[in-house]
Amino acid sequence: MSIQENIEHITSLIESAQTKFGRSQGSVQLLAVSKTKPPEAIIAATQAGQRKFGENYVQEGVEKVQYFNQHYPDLSLEWHFIGPLQSNKTRAIAEHFAWVHTIDRAKIAQRLNDQRPATLPPLQVLIQINISGEASKSGIQESELFELAELISTLPNLTLRGVMAIPQNVPDYASQLAAFQKLASYQQTLATRYPHINTLSMGMSGDMEAAIEAGTTMVRIGTAIFGQRDYSHAHTE
Repeated sequence: MSIQENIEHITSLIESAQTKFGRSQGSVQLLAVSKTKPPEAIIAATQAGQRKFGENYVQEGVEKVQYFNQHYPDLSLEWHFIGPLQSNKTRAIAEHFAWVHTIDRAKIAQRLNDQRPATLPPLQVLIQINISGEASKSGIQESELFELAELISTLPNLTLRGVMAIPQNVPDYASQLAAFQKLASYQQTLATRYPHINTLSMGMSGDMEAAIEAGTTMVRIGTAIFGQRDYSHAHTE
């Protein structure tokens, strides 16, 4: 199937799950994860109406943002950084992306705030939580969430929108749902304290339905849209 057909298929799955779980149509957005994929693949996705794209690698992502701003400004693409954050790469992210999903410590939040150009609107940010407690996963510990949220709420060039997680990869639906429900409870608590909390970034190809049942507002889908990834030419930094 073509990229356009893949997006149409995934969109139909999202719409069916929204109906199944009593979610309003349009309440779950599709973020197309375009890491390692060339501009031609992104253009194909835009022909299916896709406008939100997620990138994991700073150099590759910045190059794509610059390319589309220069050559396709009328598409008005929305770029989300969804990869691990390093202190020495925050300036490039602050200068080029509209969203960051992976803030997990105060130093990173402060640098993004300080390096956000005054000509751009505030950076829309999510706190990444290590919801499954895996040593290999990025994300803040659950006990540290509210302290970091309080800091971000004081930074004028950041707008805290919610939380993000990559739960442990488990095959059974009940375990998927339990992890997502825990994340949703944190988002709901934050929403009682801060005015712009409305985003829950969770769910990928293998657990999208459980994420939608638990209340996700944004699913991150890559391979099911663009096909298998070729990392041999990727800027994996």
